[in-house]
Formats: sequence, structure tokens, C-alpha cells
Amino acid sequence: MNVDLRGPSSPASSRLRSVLPKLSDSERRVALWVLENVDATIRNSMSAIAQAVDVSDTTVLRMCRTAGFSGFTDLKLALAQEPRETRDDTSDETHASDIQAAGRLFRAVAQAINDTQGVLNEASFARALDLIAGARHILVGGVGGSGIVAQAFYQRCIRLGQRCDAPIDSQLQIMHAALTGPEDLVVVISYSGITSDPVLILQEAKSRGAATLCITGNSASPLARLADVVLVSVSHEQGSEPMAAQIAQMTLVDALYSALVARNAEQAQLTEERMVNAILPKSI
Repeated sequence: MNVDLRGPSSPASSRLRSVLPKLSDSERRVALWVLENVDATIRNSMSAIAQAVDVSDTTVLRMCRTAGFSGFTDLKLALAQEPRETRDDTSDETHASDIQAAGRLFRAVAQAINDTQGVLNEASFARALDLIAGARHILVGGVGGSGIVAQAFYQRCIRLGQRCDAPIDSQLQIMHAALTGPEDLVVVISYSGITSDPVLILQEAKSRGAATLCITGNSASPLARLADVVLVSVSHEQGSEPMAAQIAQMTLVDALYSALVARNAEQAQLTEERMVNAILPKSI
């Protein structure tokens, strides 16, 4: 499935960060340079940027078009219209204090949430809501850090009164997918979109005629190509455990839940009351 990230309200920097996973190495170097040198990008020509990154002019242009801009000038105009933030120079210090380290994470999380909202496609979001609301049964899958998000998705479905399963074991997830059918929905969460088990889950679900939804940080991944609906979470982090990306995905899950509650507030309230009354005797 092709994912359109070019919503009219998407900030230029958010769009650049959202396409990082699908860029070639040389194009990614250009995008990262632009993100780190916004003022210089606005002031200089495409040839100057190409020289600074040691790539061809064509590579710069190709990166712009992959991010949804008509060309380099279009990118510059979009960047110029974005509000400026004061850069914290202390964030680059080798021996940063504990509070500075915490501050970097807070900024990364805020940026990830902002960028994820910036590339949120209205039609895809509405279609995801329709699939969730209309499903006879929902299966949710995810491994590693994405498994935590999958469990959160499962809990939100239960709070909405919907039939849902979210096995923690990835093999069980595939087995459950084999039992789905045309009235069911299979939701898979994977930041990279290239992990084998989530892909196998969607392949199995599609072969059974189930609807498929994925939340991923890579809109060009094998997982995204399999899904009927794709919701993209954006984060640019180094390291094997993308914490900001996980929180951005959690926020997407909560956004789906909040929108579904708003669609049927009376029923959501009744369901919530039934569950609260059921667990009330366990309160101290």
C-alpha cells in the first residue's frame, strides 16, 4: 500500500523525518544535513547543499521529491514557514549532566509526537477507525518494544467493549491469524516494519480474507505494503531501543481510542461503567 505523507498541514521537517527509513544512504545524508542545518538550507542553493553533503544535485532533488516536495525550492519555502526553535547547545556536550540527558529524551519524545501528528493522514485515520469499529474480532500483534504497544492497543479495545486478543508469543500470534476471516481485523505494530514475525502475521491474515492495519515507522517497509491501512509514527533516534518512537506509537493508539469514544460516547460510558463496577469489589 502506498502511504501519502503529504498532508497540507504537515511541517516540512516532519515530512523529512517521516521518509528517512525509505531513503537511500546518500539521500538520507542529505535529509539529515538539512534537518541539522535548516537556516543554511534556506540561504543556499541546491548545488551548495549537494557539495556540502558530497552528493550530486540529482540526489538532493530526488530526496526532496521522495519527501513530497515538487523540488528544492518548494522544500526551502516550506522550511522557511516553520516556526524556529532555540537550539540548546549544551545538548552536544560529551559529558552532559543527568538533567541534560533527561532533557534530550523529553525533546525527542515531543518531537516524535509532533512529527507523527504532522504526517497523520486524515483518510487513513478515518479508515482505521471504521475497521476497528466494524470488526467482529480484533487480533493485535507485535514483538519486543512494539509488543508493549500491542498490549496497550488490546486494553483500549477491551475498554471499548470489543472482542480482541493479543497473544504475547509471536508464534501464537501467527496461529491466531490463521483462524481469522473476512469479518475480522488484524492489527500489527512494528517500528521497523521489516521484522519477520509481524510480516508473517499479516500475510496469514490476508490469505484468510481479514482486514489489516499496521502502525509502523517505515511507510515503505514490507509490512506497510501488506496492510490495507497504514498509520505512520515518526521518530529519528539512534540505538536499538527507540523510546520516543514507542511513545509516538502509544499516542497513535490513544488517538484511535479517543476518536472511537467520541464517535459513540454514550455506549463507551456504559461499557466503562460496567467494567468499573466489576472491579470495584477489589478496591481496598
